[in-house]
Amino acid sequence: MPKLIQERWKCIGCGACAAVADEFWEMAGDGKSQMKVKHTAKKTKDGDVHEGDITAAQVAPNEEAVNVCPVNCIKLQK
Repeated sequence: MPKLIQERWKCIGCGACAAVADEFWEMAGDGKSQMKVKHTAKKTKDGDVHEGDITAAQVAPNEEAVNVCPVNCIKLQK
C-alpha cells in the first residue's frame, strides 16, 4: 500500500500542496499544511513526521503535491 510522508517540521506554509491537491491537503491553524488522510505522527530528532496510507488511486494527485512543494517535505512511498 502506498504511503504519504510529510516531514512537517520542514513545511514553510506556502500552501502549494493544498492548492493542487485540496482533497488530501489543508492548511492548519499553525500556518503549516497537514494531510487530510488518516495518519500517524511521530517525533524525530528534527521534528514531527506524519505518515498516512493511501490507495493506488490517490497516488497521482499526491505526486503533484510532492512536485510543487518548494522545500521537499512531502514524500510518496510506493
